[in-house]
Amino acid sequence: MTAQNTDRHRKGPITLRGAQRPTTTTDQHLLEEEGPGEWVHSDPWRVMRIQAEFVEGFGALAELGPAISIFGSARIAPDHPDYAKAEQIARGVVDLGYAVITGGGPGIMEAGNKGAKECGGVSVGLGIELPFEQGMNDYVDLGVDFRYFFARKTVFVKYSSGFVVLPGGFGTFDEMFEALCLMQTHKIRMFPLVLVGRDYWQGLLDWIRGTVLDHGLISEKDLGLLRVVDTADEALDVLRDAALRQR
Repeated sequence: MTAQNTDRHRKGPITLRGAQRPTTTTDQHLLEEEGPGEWVHSDPWRVMRIQAEFVEGFGALAELGPAISIFGSARIAPDHPDYAKAEQIARGVVDLGYAVITGGGPGIMEAGNKGAKECGGVSVGLGIELPFEQGMNDYVDLGVDFRYFFARKTVFVKYSSGFVVLPGGFGTFDEMFEALCLMQTHKIRMFPLVLVGRDYWQGLLDWIRGTVLDHGLISEKDLGLLRVVDTADEALDVLRDAALRQR
């Protein structure tokens, strides 16, 4: 009969020995009436928050139906031509039978939600907690706020049948390349990814074709994952054609 290893501490599936052994138990943390609350900010507790974000996001959008996500800068003012273009695209998306999903903030996001709401469509905002508070714009009818970008992006991809991307910054690039990567690696089915504003996007496209492709880091067919247009009507034509093919 072997001696009991008194140095070993079991914490659920985790085994701790030596200096890793805690001096208190998880139950003690739970049942203590007083004491520091830092433990609720620890990584295991964050996992529960992450799980909650997915549950809440999936639950909120489970019955949404087909939708198109509209991305673009939060810094675009209402009198900017791109704001009006995003409104027009959103109205056309609703006419095609889709809901509109945006990041829920100002700028292009607000324009997309406004266009959907004002023509009787479903206007969805997936917000994000940021150090500078943006808040959900007034045209969102169904809003979900997230702490974590990766949880938010998963919900965007899961419930979108296409992405329309207007001029934007790093956040817009992040969302666009997330979708590109998932399609290129066949993690998701192919859906339309439309860049609006050739004068804005052309420099990036030239670099992808002239540098990334020339170095052999992508294939020629990968370039076909992106469609570039200039007008709202052209963007809607791409979405309409994709919808007909899917049907």
